Amino acid sequence: MTRDLDALTSWHADWRGLRVAVLGLSVTGFSVADTLTELGAEVLVLSESATEEYERLVPLIGARLWIGDLGSGPEPLVEFAPEIVIASPGFAPAHPVIAWVRTQPIALWGDIELAWRVRDKVLRDDGTPAEWVLITGTNGKTTTTQLTATMLVAGGLRAAPCGNIGVPVLDAVRDPGGFDVLVVELSSHQLWYLGLSDPAGQPVPWAATCLNLADDHLVWHGSAEAYREAKALVYRNTRAACVYNKADEATQRMVEDADVIEGARAIGFGLGIPGPSDLGVVEGILADRAFLDDRRNSALELTTVADLAAHGLNAPHIVQNILAAAALSRSLGTEPAAIRTALDGFRLDAHRIEVIARAGGITWVDDSKATNPHAAQSSLQAFPGAIWIVGGDLKGVDLTDLVAGAGATARAAVVIGVDRDHVLEAFARHAPAVQVLEVVPGDTEGVMTRVVELAAGIAQEGDTVLLAPAAASFDQFESYADRGHRFAEAVRQWIDQGRSSDQGSTDDAGGTTPDTGA
Repeated sequence: MTRDLDALTSWHADWRGLRVAVLGLSVTGFSVADTLTELGAEVLVLSESATEEYERLVPLIGARLWIGDLGSGPEPLVEFAPEIVIASPGFAPAHPVIAWVRTQPIALWGDIELAWRVRDKVLRDDGTPAEWVLITGTNGKTTTTQLTATMLVAGGLRAAPCGNIGVPVLDAVRDPGGFDVLVVELSSHQLWYLGLSDPAGQPVPWAATCLNLADDHLVWHGSAEAYREAKALVYRNTRAACVYNKADEATQRMVEDADVIEGARAIGFGLGIPGPSDLGVVEGILADRAFLDDRRNSALELTTVADLAAHGLNAPHIVQNILAAAALSRSLGTEPAAIRTALDGFRLDAHRIEVIARAGGITWVDDSKATNPHAAQSSLQAFPGAIWIVGGDLKGVDLTDLVAGAGATARAAVVIGVDRDHVLEAFARHAPAVQVLEVVPGDTEGVMTRVVELAAGIAQEGDTVLLAPAAASFDQFESYADRGHRFAEAVRQWIDQGRSSDQGSTDDAGGTTPDTGA
C-alpha cells in the first residue's frame, strides 16, 4: 500500500514504518536520519564515506548504513525500495542517483522539506510552531542570518540561526527549549530541492530575502538561469515581508514574480535615501521608512554609520547586510532600540575581511570566505589598491569581469590554485598594468608560505595584502577556513622572522573588520 505523503505534515503524523533512504552522512544527513528514526521510520543511510563517529552513531540511533560508490548505480536503493529519498545538499541534480530517483515513483526531498513538515514538535506559548524567516543570496547569507537572530533576541524573542549556517534546521526544530523564530539560511542547493516539493512540504515563511545574485555554483546547477531560479524560490509563500536589494535588480524581479500570500509587502533596502517601504541611509543615519505608520513623511533611526565604524561594521556590503537584517527583524516587531543594542555587541566571524596583523606598515587581511567574484569584488572595494591574493577552484565561474573591474585597481596580484591559468589570462588581457605573480601548486603546507613571501617582497609601507580568492578552496585546502588559517599562520611566521632580524615590528595583531558576508 502506497503511503499518503501529503498526510505527513506534523511531527504527530504516522511516520512509523516509512521507508526512507538518506543520501549523505554529514551533519545534515545525520540530523535527517536521527529525526526519522525518532519518528519510527525505517532508515537506510547511504554515503561514499563516513567518519568513525558517524559509523558508530548510525546503528545506535536505529538506522542502517551503506558505504560505497554512489556514482556507480542505484542498486542499493533498488534493493531497499524506499518511499522517500532525502538528499543532503551536496548531491547535484546531475548526480546519477538523483537522476535515477527522479525517474521513479519515489518522493525526493531535502532536509528543509522534512523540517517544515515536522516543525510542530515543540510549540510556542500560543500553541503554534515557530515562525520561519528565510535568507539566501550569493553573498552575505551567514552574516545576515546571524544579525537577524541577534536583533530578534535583543527584541525579546527566542530566535535561532540555523540551516546552511551550520546548525541543521531539524536540530533547531527538535530543540526541547523551543523558539519563537527560526532564522534559516538557505543555500541554492537546498532551495533547488524545495523546488521539487509538493505543496504540503513547501515552507510558508513570515519573511524572506535574497540579498544579491551573482554567478556561483554553476557546475552544480548546470546554468546561471537554473541557479537564479533556485534562489528565487526563497520568496515563495511569504506571508509578511519580501525583503530585496534595491541595488540588485534581479532580487526585485524575484519579488515581483513570486507567488506569495496575499498581504505580503515588498521591502527594499539600499545605501541610498529610502523611499516609503524601504530601509536606507540618510546623511550617515540608517533609517527605516517601512515599519512605521507615517512612512511617507517620516522615518525611524536605527543606528549611524559612525557607530557601526566603531565596531568594524561600516563597509558598504556589511551595511547592506545590516539593513536587510533590520528589515526582517522589524517585520516581526523588533524595536529600533533593540536593533542598536544588538549591533553594539555584534562581531563578525573569522575569515571575513579579518585583519590578522599589521607589521612594518603592511596590513594583512584574511577574507578567505570570499569564494566567488561577487564577494571578492566587495572586498576589493573595501581595500582599493591592495595586493590581491586570488585563485583556487573557480566552480565554472568566469573571473574576467572581476579582473577587468575591481581587480584592475589592485596594485599587484598573487595568483594561486588549480584554475590559475584562467586568472593569469584575464589579467594579461584586461588588467595588464597590474603586476602579477604566480604560485605554482605544491604541497598544501607550503602554498601560503610562498604567497606571503611573494606579497611581502613587493609590499610597501601603507599597503594592504588581501586574501580574497574569488574561488573555492578545495583544490588545495580542506575548506575556506583552513585556507585562511594557513594564510594567517604564514603571516605570523613572516612577522616573527622580521622581528628576529630587526626588519620590522608588529603594530597590531588580531582584531576584525567587515566581512564579505559570503
